[in-house]
Amino acid sequence: MNIKVNGEAVEIESDGLVVTELLKQQKVDMPEMVSVEHNGTILDRAAFETTQVKDGDQVEFLYFMGGGSPLRAN
Repeated sequence: MNIKVNGEAVEIESDGLVVTELLKQQKVDMPEMVSVEHNGTILDRAAFETTQVKDGDQVEFLYFMGGGSPLRAN
């Protein structure tokens, strides 16, 4: 099956893959820290085990990071 992952075309050998398996297959660093957008919808983490990825789907792995420089009072 052919899908897009983070905007890149990816060919996956198995059909009916769930999001958790896709994270493993794509060797995503720190999967417990990743949010997943599936066809434009942000998935609840509990849905990773049941949401199937199908041919033509678009998946985005999103890492939310904090940081930056502290604000200074003038």
